[in-house]
Amino acid sequence: MGADVHKGEDRNGDRPSGGGDRLSGGGDAVPAGAAVPAGGDELVADHEYLSLERELTFLLRRARANQGEMAREVHPDLESAAYGLLVRLEEYGRQRATELAAYIGVGKATMSRQLRALEDLGLIAREPDPADGRAWLVDLTDEGRRRVTHVREARRARYVTQLSHWDRQEVAELARLLHQLNGVIGK
Repeated sequence: MGADVHKGEDRNGDRPSGGGDRLSGGGDAVPAGAAVPAGGDELVADHEYLSLERELTFLLRRARANQGEMAREVHPDLESAAYGLLVRLEEYGRQRATELAAYIGVGKATMSRQLRALEDLGLIAREPDPADGRAWLVDLTDEGRRRVTHVREARRARYVTQLSHWDRQEVAELARLLHQLNGVIGK
């Protein structure tokens, strides 16, 4: 875990109490809310936004690694990127391939390739959309649903264990803030 520890964090993932974070080049702690001058009078960024960027970078790096692990738990040959499609189908049910492509943010060709791979693994099934014969509806197979549900339940159990010292309101607040952030970033 030593290589995965990021600035300001000890090996247990705890932040030191008190004091601000140090920014490279300065050596002096930057108080919360202070702007950091670069060169002349130009302001680079507020300390809070630098902290946010650092924490999101760390979170996203860990999330990518976890997504790969979860994909392999669903099926050893499952691509990491396809895991999100399976979760979307588990949560929202049968959808058009074009809706999935828009949600994931990929083109029609990429979506078609990913769906073909998932179908070959027996995790999804496609059928013509009765409302539009040119479109396809995609849904999890029973086996796909069983596997995805199993992996997601195990992941939720880990979150419960890892965050057991958190108040449930804190967990709810974190989820709310992440949802709000995702809404802003997605625009």
